Amino acid sequence: MNSKLSTTTNEQSITTPAELTQQLPLAANLQAQIAKQRLAIQKIISGEDKRLIVVVGPCSTHDSAASLDYAQRLVKLQEKVADKLLLVMRVYLEKPRTCLGWKGMVNDPDRDASNNLNKGLLVSRQLMLQIAQLGLPLATEALNPFLAPYFEDLVSWYALGARTTESQTHREMASQLPGSLGFKNGTDGGFSVAINAIKAAAQPQQITRINSHGQLVLSNSPGNQSSHLVLRGGNAGPNYYPEQVTAASQALLKAGVNHRVMIDASHANCGKVAERQQEVLESVGQQLQANQPILGVMLESFLVAGQQPLQAGEGTYGQSMTDPCLDWQATSNSLIKLAQTVKLTAQVAEPA
Repeated sequence: MNSKLSTTTNEQSITTPAELTQQLPLAANLQAQIAKQRLAIQKIISGEDKRLIVVVGPCSTHDSAASLDYAQRLVKLQEKVADKLLLVMRVYLEKPRTCLGWKGMVNDPDRDASNNLNKGLLVSRQLMLQIAQLGLPLATEALNPFLAPYFEDLVSWYALGARTTESQTHREMASQLPGSLGFKNGTDGGFSVAINAIKAAAQPQQITRINSHGQLVLSNSPGNQSSHLVLRGGNAGPNYYPEQVTAASQALLKAGVNHRVMIDASHANCGKVAERQQEVLESVGQQLQANQPILGVMLESFLVAGQQPLQAGEGTYGQSMTDPCLDWQATSNSLIKLAQTVKLTAQVAEPA
């Protein structure tokens, strides 16, 4: 049986990063705010600032209105915990796929397989600007290197996922991203892949990338020194327990990189059961009292608990269409409790 390759093409012409930025510019006051937020995150990662980073928000962004509603609540919560926690809102525009499926708001904003990338870029940047205007620092997952330039002026913290941390292309991209970087451990739960990624991304190197005008260019990357390991569990189960945090920290020290880690309360650490994220946060609080080298946590949270099927329509307002999330009340209660733990830890750790 003979097979033939299709010669039919179906291509969209995509706006360039420069065109989108011109259409939706970042005001000077927001540029200054984001620069300050990036510096604050860097100081926490380095240990200069004793607060805890909390990367929190929906698993994947699908509804701008509900995301803004969530952001407004997060601003009020930040006021309550500002001396101990720095809240960074998840605005995850892309959805990694193990197999085929919805690839996130930026790729398919209407969730109907129309894949209107130009619309996705527009609504995604609009949402990021609106959240930034509320005063929150933004976090996202850096997945597609071609899409990163559309939002890099807005993001303060990036995640590199368990499946992309090993990719040379993503390590090169990470080396020139302007925000701090969290590299997740591999899906096997081991640390070595992420440690190698941290070391690689920190090095100056020549990389090929798409510039703001949509051209493929060869550029010199200075390397990104503000990075750390994120423990997200693995195929064998959770890896946030004290002995695993200690083992990870010792491996990082041996490699000569930042020995402090972030704990992802979701994914394999909660077994995909959103409510168990609260147990992870309780463990983090106890470990902080024991002076474990933890610099932050990640939390999947939205207005309504759980998840709903992916659909083109509105669905349940404020409920995730990807992984299940904690609801707002449980999130608020857990983070206020965590902030109290950080305060107690600081009082114990500081000399009289």
